[in-house]
Parts: sequence; structure tokens; C-alpha cells
Amino acid sequence: MKIGIMSFAHMHAYSYADCLRQLSNVELVGIFDDDATRGEEAATTYGTTYYRDQAEFLRAEMDAVIICSENNRHKEMVLAAAKAKKHILCEKPIATNVRDAEEMIKVCEENGVILQIAFPVRFSRPIQRLKEFIANGELGEIVAFRTTNRGQNPGGWFIDPDQSGGGAVLDHTVHMVDIMRWYLGKEVSEVYAIVDSYFHNIDIDDAGILTLEFENGVIASHDASWSRFSTSPTWGDVTIEVVGTKQTVKVDANQEHLRLYSDKENAITHEFFGNNMDFGLIQDFVQCVEQGREPSITGYDGLKAMEVALAAYESSKREAPVSLKN
Repeated sequence: MKIGIMSFAHMHAYSYADCLRQLSNVELVGIFDDDATRGEEAATTYGTTYYRDQAEFLRAEMDAVIICSENNRHKEMVLAAAKAKKHILCEKPIATNVRDAEEMIKVCEENGVILQIAFPVRFSRPIQRLKEFIANGELGEIVAFRTTNRGQNPGGWFIDPDQSGGGAVLDHTVHMVDIMRWYLGKEVSEVYAIVDSYFHNIDIDDAGILTLEFENGVIASHDASWSRFSTSPTWGDVTIEVVGTKQTVKVDANQEHLRLYSDKENAITHEFFGNNMDFGLIQDFVQCVEQGREPSITGYDGLKAMEVALAAYESSKREAPVSLKN
């Protein structure tokens, strides 16, 4: 299978390219990037061809593309790739507004191409194990969720509202909303949130607390932030606590690590030994393309997760709950 990558603006592009190299049935055939220096360096690193022109890149022989651009460019690239009949894995969030996301989904459907959204947390082994517990009825009826996604401030275009569409709340809410929807099979009906900048002197949010209600009455809280600093031994956490009528189970997707003490500059480090979520995501996308099946994480999944994050901003602005239509 021939796959290309559109933009290395998002740091996940490097991880996804590393994952592609681990698959014997996949060839990374090209990289398109507006930033010539970044694109050429990536092409050299991964032993492939750099394309300065997007149209030329999409004319190349390839089955699929992975889009890792700035958030506000997802729509442009998805539409171009879909019209070129390339299957698509798009970095999250799917877009920066609902109208763009809906158009992206529609154009991909019209052109008969897969649109999968990059939510790698679904491929964490502990997260999947908890999904099995729920499916087997071991927790009983779900009553509530408590989730967190607290990491480091990525800087760059992430803190430019025009390019990112939102700060930590958009960046770190979509992952856990996707997991809660996946576990519950229900949609969020109401969002109440407080969003602001608390940890950095930036003109975009770096933290938010969300309270959610699902259409079946299940309630949830979510703590999204860029509250971890560079000296932290881990990037951050991805946690979910599921409260059931039989038992409560809590999982941290990043908790599978050893604590290492040394005489190096960073005296304490956490050495991760769990499975590679990004590899699971990439492997699943490749299988979807090979088998021509519906992706595990659809454009609609991306849309519904993004809607909740955008509603959080509206709620904080209004200082009131925001209802979502399902």
C-alpha cells in the first residue's frame, strides 16, 4: 500500500511516519508540506520524496494520505485528497467548526473514500480492556464518568486561535469525549464549562473544567489542560473513571511505566512499557483501506467530539449550560 503524509505541522506526523515504517506492506511514497525546510528534512529522514506543490503530490500514485496540518487547514486538505480519490486519516480535531466538518464528511462520502479521525486513545490496551469490562456487564449500568487529559503546552500554531480554533479544551477534550461515546453508545446532550488561561501567559485557553450530561442521563466531568511543564517526567495523563452500579474502575492510558532515577539532568524519568497507541491507529487505518470497510473512528465520531469542545467555549462565554442537538 502506498501512503503519503500531508504536512508535518503536527508533531504526531513523526510518530505516524515511524509507525508506517514498521509495516512491511506499506510504503511512505511522499510528503507534502508548505514549509519547505520542514518537508525536505522529513523526506530525508524517512527516505521518501518531498513535494512542494499539493496538486502534484495528490497526482502521485498512492492509496491514502495522513493529514497532520494545522487544524484550520484540515478541511482544505481533506477536500483536495477526497477529490483525488485518496483514503484519508485526519488528525484531530476533525475541523474548527461544525459546518466544515459536515462538508468534509459529505465530500468523502460522495467520492467513495474513507475518512478516519486520529483518536489513538481507542487503541490503548488498558482503555480497550475497560471497554471489554463494560461490554461484559462487569460494571453494571454506567452512572457517571470522570476523565482528565492534562499535558504540556505545545506552543507554536497551537496557541494561535486562527490556526488552532481553540486551545487546551479543544485539543484535550475530543479524545476523552470520543472514549465516553464509545463506551456508552450515547451522545452528549448538555455541556457546562469554565474555560480560561491559568498556567501560561497566552491569548488562548490552557485549561477548562467541563460537566457533561448524556442523552440517557449519565453525567461526566472532564479536566482538560496544558498544565504540565517541561520538567515533568511524563508528557501528561489520559484518565477515565467509570462509575457503575456494580463497581467503579479507573484507567490511565499513560500509566504503564517504570519510574527511573538517575544522575542525568532529569533525575526522574518515566519509562513507558505499554503498547503504542499510534501504531494501533495506523495499523487499523491500513486495514480499513485494505478491506474497504468502515473505519473504526468515523468522520461523524470526529464531528460529535468536536461539537462538545466547541460547546464548552460557548458555555464558558455565556456562563450557562449549552444544549446539543442529537
